[in-house]
Amino acid sequence: MDDFSKMSSDRLTTNERKELDTSEFGIPELREFPIHDAAHVRAAEAYFRYAPEKYKAQLARNILAKAHLLGVNVKSPIIMEWAEK
Repeated sequence: MDDFSKMSSDRLTTNERKELDTSEFGIPELREFPIHDAAHVRAAEAYFRYAPEKYKAQLARNILAKAHLLGVNVKSPIIMEWAEK
């Protein structure tokens, strides 16, 4: 059970998500892809492919900016490509 509670601790509750400032999302207009901490920056990187096409460049830039602030190493070449668009 300890492994399960560790896994779910990074998951936001509905109330926690509502409390986040809009600027804490990779796609602020949609309030999607929370990137308020290192774990969520990594999750946004992992789930990047599911982002709506028209927001991918913005999301990629936001992931990279937040990753830089938090000291997260983004490894995805696809995110790097989209950030340049």
